[in-house]
Amino acid sequence: MRISLARFRQLSLIIITTTCLSSCQHDQSIPTRTQLTETSVKSAAVSPLVSQDFSAHWLTPELLLLPEDNLHQQHTLTFDDGGHIEKATLTPFTGEINRLLIPKHLRSFNVFEVKLATNKIKKALKNKIYVSSASKGTNSKHTAQVQTAQLLDFLFTSQSNDANELNNLGATLSKDSIEFALWAPTAKQVTLLAFNKDKQATHVVPLKEDSNTGIWSGAVINTQQEVYYQYQLTIYHPASDKIETLTTTDPYSLSLSTNSEYSHVINLDDSKNKPNGWELQQDVLIKNPEDNIFYETHIRDFSAHDPQLSSPAVRGKYAAFSEKNSAGIKHFKDLQKAGINNIHLLPTFDIGTANENDTQVIDLNNPISKLCQLVPEHKLCRLEDQEMTIQEYLETLPSATQERQAIVSSIREIDNYNWGYDPFHYTVPEGSYAQNPEGSARIIEFRQMVQSIHNLGFRVIMDVVYNHTHQAGLAPTAVLDKIVPNYYHRLDPISGKIAQSTCCDNTATENVMMEKLMTDSLVVWARDYKIDGFRFDLMAHQPKSAMLKAKKAVQAVDKDTYFYGEGWNFGEVANNQRFTQASQLALAGTEIGTFTDRLRDAVRGGAFSASGDDIRKSQGIGSGLSTMPNELVDRVESRKAYLLAADQLRIGLAANLANFPLKNAQDKHVTGKEIPYGDQPTGYALDPADTINYVSKHDNQTLWDNNQYRLPFNTSTKDRVRIHLQSLSFAIFAQGIPFLHMGSEFLRSKSFLRDSYDYGDWFNKVDFTKQSNNYNVGLPPADKDQANWPLIKKVLAKNEGRDIVSPTDIEFSAEVFKEFISLRMSTSLFRLTNSEQIIKRVKFHNTGKEQQIGLIVMSIDDTEKYQQVDADISALVVIFNTSTTAKTINFKEAAQYQLHPIQQQGVDSVVKESTSNENSFFVPALTTSVFIKE
Repeated sequence: MRISLARFRQLSLIIITTTCLSSCQHDQSIPTRTQLTETSVKSAAVSPLVSQDFSAHWLTPELLLLPEDNLHQQHTLTFDDGGHIEKATLTPFTGEINRLLIPKHLRSFNVFEVKLATNKIKKALKNKIYVSSASKGTNSKHTAQVQTAQLLDFLFTSQSNDANELNNLGATLSKDSIEFALWAPTAKQVTLLAFNKDKQATHVVPLKEDSNTGIWSGAVINTQQEVYYQYQLTIYHPASDKIETLTTTDPYSLSLSTNSEYSHVINLDDSKNKPNGWELQQDVLIKNPEDNIFYETHIRDFSAHDPQLSSPAVRGKYAAFSEKNSAGIKHFKDLQKAGINNIHLLPTFDIGTANENDTQVIDLNNPISKLCQLVPEHKLCRLEDQEMTIQEYLETLPSATQERQAIVSSIREIDNYNWGYDPFHYTVPEGSYAQNPEGSARIIEFRQMVQSIHNLGFRVIMDVVYNHTHQAGLAPTAVLDKIVPNYYHRLDPISGKIAQSTCCDNTATENVMMEKLMTDSLVVWARDYKIDGFRFDLMAHQPKSAMLKAKKAVQAVDKDTYFYGEGWNFGEVANNQRFTQASQLALAGTEIGTFTDRLRDAVRGGAFSASGDDIRKSQGIGSGLSTMPNELVDRVESRKAYLLAADQLRIGLAANLANFPLKNAQDKHVTGKEIPYGDQPTGYALDPADTINYVSKHDNQTLWDNNQYRLPFNTSTKDRVRIHLQSLSFAIFAQGIPFLHMGSEFLRSKSFLRDSYDYGDWFNKVDFTKQSNNYNVGLPPADKDQANWPLIKKVLAKNEGRDIVSPTDIEFSAEVFKEFISLRMSTSLFRLTNSEQIIKRVKFHNTGKEQQIGLIVMSIDDTEKYQQVDADISALVVIFNTSTTAKTINFKEAAQYQLHPIQQQGVDSVVKESTSNENSFFVPALTTSVFIKE
């Protein structure tokens, strides 16, 4: 996951700073999309807090919690509406307490009783609320803000037919009227501001609140004309400690104006909002989740450098996926023929950091003169040739220097690139990828893209980010926090500040209405946009229960949907301290997939956050561990590390199953969960659909760059290509589900850049014409990798060009990659559907103390003693020889096997040297060979 650096929505920028755990690797300094709408129209003063020492937590009408050291103080609950103050005395609660009402992380707090009528509490929630505390017998006084999210859930979502059961939030069109509904139980007043297509005001409608649900609603006559709208709320906001009048868009927006300044009323079922052929598009079905192969694609990367587009206007746009003869589309057709069946799209919802007005952004194909129109003081404006494109200028600069990265970094804020992990509106397509981002136009363009991908024979997966918002408080791209302050975001239990462990302002999907927003949004994407599955960013920051509910809701409209995501365990929710997380271990058996870092690190080498020589020291099995030690690696320690990594890799090849049996490197018979991965078990899955296998994705260095950091300097170009392909083969031939990074088949490089989230087309280039892999196009940006520049320079110099690949190398790699895919999809033995099958059929050879280093041997049995899953094959053996010499492995009745016909007839002459002899297999160096027994 990565948060994109912001672009200018206007030429002025508002800059905020966020923090993140180093494990997330998210960026810190984030300029934001600015809005024309004033955030704060007017403010009314309330009594300021003299000091805030802690937070109180109001859970139910009767129960309020204070930190445990406050038991012997006198406490007063105070409500301040800016003109009138009311108080209520708190007393220690002495009755029976249902401990389930108290969140896990608050169970050390003391419980106090509140004696107020429910209707009075609902009214009080619209005011500033705080607790004043005084120690008995002293003059010491303290104040605490009151966190009320759980109380709001109790009051407005705990009964039948209340806020979370209703499905009318947002704007709903009928023949005669347009109904508007907004959940804002703490607002004092909500007004609908309606506009025509020219953004001229047409209606100002005070909305009416239902005190049972907290929903404000109202209507305007449906004149069959375009309607844009905003909400204006009068509300106490803790960010300013004032009663504010705020104008914002609708969190349930289904359509937006350019740059998301206005929500837009739309009926997604109306045929005018669908491309031609929408109802007739191909429905790509899968039988089992394990049949999926995910190909991770960034919308702009797909076409930014394609020389065969029909028009420059579609470059980097949704429309590029509807091309007929572009290089990218031709390659997609080849991938589909090979067996890839899912296109995973990086975030495509409305984001807060991309300017949707093409006249206000630049790309590398623009002349320098356009850059100078937007930033007259830029140093390139001193060049004589102003009509040279930025791309052409970059190409004149020397490659192994810092000059190129300096230019790329200097235009980040006004270029048109970002990954998009910065949610603004969850349920509207992003406008910067549309040729026309206004209103329904972007929706039709997005649907056209989905339809075209489906008609190519792929399913469409959407990368979603419900774990945080781009901003909160009164910031320009904040929406949720302006409507119900401090509800939709997760707060520190003491300071009350919004947690930012994800990178930005963490959402609280443990709160009912945030969970509802996520679920409602997912259903819209599945039902109305025909999205076939979802990848969840930092999924473990959400409750397991929320994920299961959302999956069930989406399955009701799309029965073969598939959910997967990042189950990383960190931050304020780590180790289930607030709820049972949707983490790797907790999701075992749910068939919600999690990315496994076990196989990844065993192959690539770990230390993803390391720098300098510490990167080079961290070899993996796929980058020379023990078999090709580089000059910094201790050979004894390397062998020891190899033995553990090999066992981890074997468990990874067996779908990372917790209960898979294996003889480990110490000759002990153990299961996957007993093999360590740091302080966690290696095996954690209970079903192969729990596991997503990968060795490269958008985060961190590409697989090619990762390997160049670690391989010995004298490794030949040919061997570097073979090593790269072999690393991919581990993910492709593993039980579970493969996840593949677009361009990895082309030996894709980002010139060693660790985090390319906002570094434009230059470093993110993918060449579908297979002429270049984008390696050594300049030192990576200083912001991310300056500490690595000395190592990079050393690697480039000492490799002496052996790391530079030719178009022939790239073509070879792409063809072998497709052969691997075809091999996987040729037999269901690579796609076993339950743990019992894997445990019975999959076996590893060459294990234990006496194993040959550099040889992983996996067999899959399909003989008559089991119910056969492939009528044409009775067994297969996959041999991964990661060493620099050919290997022979003893195997009973090996002569009954033959090299798979796909490899026999393929482009790799080396693998064809693999043989099966009477009781042994022979496999060349740096080769993955698949043998089958009919």
